[in-house]
Amino acid sequence: MTGNKQLQSWLALHLVPGMGPVTCNKLVAYFGGPDKVFSASLSALRTVCRLRQESLAALSDAGRINLLGLARKEIGRAADKNITIIAFDDPLYPSLLKNIHDPPPVLYVHGNPGILSCKGIGMVGSRAATHYGRSIAHKMSSNLARQGFTIISGMALGIDTAAHNGAIAAKGRTIAVLGCGLDVIYPPGNHRLYKDIGSSGAVVSEYPLGTLPDNFRFPARNRIISGLSLGVVVVEAANRSGSLITASHALEQGREVFAVPGRIDSVKSAGTHNLLQQGAKLVHSIHDIVEEFSALSPVENKANPARDNSEQENTAQLNQQESTLLACLDVYPQTIDELVRESGFTPQKTNELLLLLELKGFVESLPGKSFQKSSTLTV
Repeated sequence: MTGNKQLQSWLALHLVPGMGPVTCNKLVAYFGGPDKVFSASLSALRTVCRLRQESLAALSDAGRINLLGLARKEIGRAADKNITIIAFDDPLYPSLLKNIHDPPPVLYVHGNPGILSCKGIGMVGSRAATHYGRSIAHKMSSNLARQGFTIISGMALGIDTAAHNGAIAAKGRTIAVLGCGLDVIYPPGNHRLYKDIGSSGAVVSEYPLGTLPDNFRFPARNRIISGLSLGVVVVEAANRSGSLITASHALEQGREVFAVPGRIDSVKSAGTHNLLQQGAKLVHSIHDIVEEFSALSPVENKANPARDNSEQENTAQLNQQESTLLACLDVYPQTIDELVRESGFTPQKTNELLLLLELKGFVESLPGKSFQKSSTLTV
């Protein structure tokens, strides 16, 4: 682990106002360490980088003392909240992230910092996701987690939340990257999810404690989602969305980009379809993702290879009427009236069979008294 004084120097440099990750890392590389940056003169600093006036003021003699004091207090506050702070030269700092253009000088971690270097797949998409998008994200992340991949997302509503919950449901690992301080849970409705992720994975941020979730911070945090990942899956995204920013970061970082197709008339899938037109890999099962990383070491917690056979056996156990109604269902929602017309059953019989199929896991009921066949995403 990075020594406390070294961590204090990293954190103090990270807290310099007006100084971004690229400038910070450039200064550290030039002078040979964060502590060396603090012992360098202002004129020497100016020869390496063009610094803003606010940064120069903070790096004056009095400013440096203040920054080191703030860093010391920040380390204490983090420890009180069971938050680990990892500096760039810490062995726990993930190597994939270290190699991007603008890696964060420090990372705040709630949970297990050791999983940051696991085989990760980023999964992102619309906050205002459709039922289809949320269902696909949940099932896909569950199956990827069973294959030993860590699911990485941003804990936003919609696709992010579904992806995290899918990994947790499979007893897998998941990482949430926040666009605020780790003591500010955003969105507030995901308070329980924050705790669950912290227990089975890690919640990560580059921002100091107390930092509010201002809009401009989210595009910056997206580079961390892709930077921690081997590849990024976009499930649902409009033409102008943060998910496409994440995909753009992934391309710049040399990561694989995958896209899940949706309805061609859906605004929510317009962005993912554009990614496909630009060369993203189309995903219709997690095999399309897993095969890209087959050369890696064997993954842990692999799915049961007999699962497909088990599902076929379950289908074979349906009676003739249940099988007939199931054949009328699709993964797109259908109303009772539509199913009555297609199957030929009475409304009462259709409702009865739907209930039985739902209890057996073959059907999902949706708002508005509509139903759809349960999607299966297998390798």
